Amino acid sequence: MSSSPCFGISAARTLTLFFFAVFLLVSPLAAQTPSPALLVLEKGDNMLAIVDPATLKMVGRVPAGPDPHEIEASSDGKFAYISNYGGSDSSLHTISVVDLVAQKALPPIDLGALHSSHGLAFAGGKLYFTAETNKVVGRYDPATQAIDWLIGTGQDRTHMVVVSSKLDLVFTSNVSSATISIIEQMDAPAPNFGPPPGAPAGAAPPPGPPPGGPRKTWHITNVPAGRGSEGFDLSPDGKAIWVANAQNGTVTIIDVSAKKALQTFPISVHGNRLKFTLDGQRVLVSGSSSGSPKANLVILDVATHKEVKSFDFGGGSAGIQMVPDGSTAYVAVSSKDKVVAMDLKKLETKGELATGKGPDGLAWAQPK
Repeated sequence: MSSSPCFGISAARTLTLFFFAVFLLVSPLAAQTPSPALLVLEKGDNMLAIVDPATLKMVGRVPAGPDPHEIEASSDGKFAYISNYGGSDSSLHTISVVDLVAQKALPPIDLGALHSSHGLAFAGGKLYFTAETNKVVGRYDPATQAIDWLIGTGQDRTHMVVVSSKLDLVFTSNVSSATISIIEQMDAPAPNFGPPPGAPAGAAPPPGPPPGGPRKTWHITNVPAGRGSEGFDLSPDGKAIWVANAQNGTVTIIDVSAKKALQTFPISVHGNRLKFTLDGQRVLVSGSSSGSPKANLVILDVATHKEVKSFDFGGGSAGIQMVPDGSTAYVAVSSKDKVVAMDLKKLETKGELATGKGPDGLAWAQPK
């Protein structure tokens, strides 16, 4: 007797539903990337977590390449750039790229002979990066897919990088040299071209600048800070740099215009990351505790340099990300596999997110 056509259709439909259910169980679909999105590097898992900041829920995870340390988002919020570090004298020479809309890894940026990329800053449509092994800071143009600027600091462990809003000042922290490099763009001295060909002896050179206007050059000043100078930030008014000296458990304040350190004072954490609040009134420093009571994050008053409040998150902390409206800061608590949301008005925690292993670098992806 032949099979009933109705039975065959029903069985096929049941089988289809079964396999679809299995697919959902083993391959959960990633939710759409929100705007804005909080980006969390899970250093121990070599993964990037994409988080909805409104709910503190993870909506997707993407491979971040080998030994990911720092992360920056493009100004349109569509791409993330991740430094593949490996430590000083590493063989790693790439910066990972992630399409945040599609939530997938793209081919990495090959830095060639430049190794141990670490600090990142996206400014003026270009990606600034440090290459610690080579003691340099460079700039990558996504439009041309080429490195269009490179300069050596001459310092050991050139680690983090910050760029001024006018793009005429670039700053790096140099951990083992205990310095901050201030790299300033300025007009180059006018070259002496001499008199034009055929001019009589003693004739003056032609007046005015060379064709195309004055050339630009860069001048580097290395300012002493403290031992283990690593995390640092430029004040919102551009006048001062505050540096966290991890080995000393101190903060150094540098006058940008004078290019010299003004003051160094102790704090209750060995800080490895430091960020100004957007109003410039306070500074957050994360790291490991340097005394009792234990603290993994301290909030400093910029005017008085006093500690306003400290927090113990149960373990060493790293990356700090400020929200553009200034209301919230996110802090990666690396040793506890979590990110803490801080209310900057009330100076209290307002939520936590469980992450993969060793969260570190944080970024904010939103069209600007």
